[in-house]
Amino acid sequence: MSFTSVPHRARLSERDCDLAAFRELVERDTDLADYPYASSVERGVLVYDSAGLRAAGDQDAVRAELVRAFAEGPGIVVLEGAFPDPEVVDRLGDVFAALIAEQRASGTGAGDHFAKPGANDRVWNALEKAALHDPQAFADYYANDLLALVSSAWLGPGYQVTSQVNVVNPGGAAQSPHRDYHLGFLSAEAAAAYPAHVHRLSPVLTLQGAVAHCDMPVESGPTMYLPHSQKFAPGYLAWRLPAFQAYFEERYVQLPLAKGDAAFFNPAVFHAAGTNRSADVRRTANLLQVSSAFGRAMETVDREAVVNAVYPVLRARLAEGAGQGWAENVIAASAEGYPFPTNLDSDPPVDGLAPPSQADIVRRALRESWTPETLRRGLRAAAERRES
Repeated sequence: MSFTSVPHRARLSERDCDLAAFRELVERDTDLADYPYASSVERGVLVYDSAGLRAAGDQDAVRAELVRAFAEGPGIVVLEGAFPDPEVVDRLGDVFAALIAEQRASGTGAGDHFAKPGANDRVWNALEKAALHDPQAFADYYANDLLALVSSAWLGPGYQVTSQVNVVNPGGAAQSPHRDYHLGFLSAEAAAAYPAHVHRLSPVLTLQGAVAHCDMPVESGPTMYLPHSQKFAPGYLAWRLPAFQAYFEERYVQLPLAKGDAAFFNPAVFHAAGTNRSADVRRTANLLQVSSAFGRAMETVDREAVVNAVYPVLRARLAEGAGQGWAENVIAASAEGYPFPTNLDSDPPVDGLAPPSQADIVRRALRESWTPETLRRGLRAAAERRES
């Protein structure tokens, strides 16, 4: 990933936060000719027709282009029609609505670190909760091929999907501009304590995304972005500074989304949710944080429970003729795809350099037609082998 040059030293500081250098990075055009699979550039953001991406013959070339877009380009892509079947979106949307209703009824509405309590509706760990509530709706949604394409392009195999539902009601206020997890969720002092090379590494460990669960006109406050801002090396220290926040307010862009569209962006892009100025749009998005197998996800997910809930659906759909790719996308979104950390005394590598991952166990179960109970026992035994 390309970054602005700063004096070569072990750590960055606020002294490196040169607004003029930042402006030079940000105030540039995104050239559509550099991205042959994109359909347009809207306010500096690359827009892709999802049907065109699906039809592209060279998927490796598509992945390479997405990586360039996130790293060297504007840092943001919009996938129009990422979820072409509105019923798939609506079914999981009904699950989200049920989860929100349960939270309200129990008096345990989720806190929101970006808004006043009660201003919005948020469901933390919506991935696990949705899988347990309606495994079929979960499987059909997370079988999405473009979610798998973008995630694998930026993060490689074994990525970990987490999900939070956010509903911003009319009148909901905008966030302050920021960068995201990992370093973006630390104080300035804590972030400055990490070496400069970690500031360069952090953005390649996660991918941020949002799936629109309703039409989002600009007045409803879709995410505000500052294209190309991910390339500013001291950005994890700069985003809190008043001069940079003021510049963001002058230069940010917003794009409307239709239900089923998805936006993905490098977590180092300066961004913020917008104010919902509409009279009647409850802006609803499934916020996706996809993490590298080599990183730590923000949320704890009981992936054993998720897999046990979804496995009968996988077996049934494969028997009905669903393709292996469909199943692989669901496995990637639900099971742990990386075999470490583990206890190498009790879980030694036998047939290679690593023991089987949770996802490997699910694949074996499907190949060998395990019953759900056999898989349940196999997953539990594997989890116990990993314990110290």
